[in-house]
Amino acid sequence: MKKALLQRLQEARSAKTPAILVTELSSGRQNLVTAESDEGDLPLDAALLVTAREALRDDRSGVLEKAPDIFLQVFNPPLRLIIVGAVHIAQSLATLAKQVGYEVIIVDPRQAWASEARFPGLEIVDEWPDDAMRALAPDCRTAIASLSHDPKLDDPALEVVLRSEAFYIGALGSRRTHAKRLERLRAEGFSEAELQRIHGPIGLNIGAKSPAEIAISILAEMTRVLRLPPAAETVAKAS
Repeated sequence: MKKALLQRLQEARSAKTPAILVTELSSGRQNLVTAESDEGDLPLDAALLVTAREALRDDRSGVLEKAPDIFLQVFNPPLRLIIVGAVHIAQSLATLAKQVGYEVIIVDPRQAWASEARFPGLEIVDEWPDDAMRALAPDCRTAIASLSHDPKLDDPALEVVLRSEAFYIGALGSRRTHAKRLERLRAEGFSEAELQRIHGPIGLNIGAKSPAEIAISILAEMTRVLRLPPAAETVAKAS
């Protein structure tokens, strides 16, 4: 790899910018592709650029089937999980998510709940959820789990993330609680398409009861949304 391209890749990784390195195996020529740029000494046509960015979005490295001389190497930052509400479910979910590679961030202005003792080693943001979400800027590699079960915390967070690129948005509460939540968000001007992004009640319907079981159902739903196409999203929600 040429020095200039290596430096650009290092900069992208330091900035946590998703990038994909496209290499022509026969010549060694390379291009570094991000969502907004394309640079290097390997000319890429529009179709290959689209393929590269799709592989970046899908987190998929490998040789192209239709162009076996082209190798795509994905450099994505860690997936993020932002949890609103430092409740018992959040403790279990944070532990599970870390084990599968998520960077976990806890958002809760209630410092008695959002403490280092309860969430050791995690980033804790004690600002109001809407301010926190604007600063954290959820992107397409970010999942949101709003677990406070308090509209004063959940609603402000949802109002920000519904207009973000977060790949998953889930909110804790019964079907009745969720219906009331949707009514409040409609009153704030959100469309039905935007509201359909919220997985509520949160988690797959596996009959979960304990905080740890509910956390498993949430992580399973996050994984399904991340790894399967939208058409496969037919599993019933947890009650």
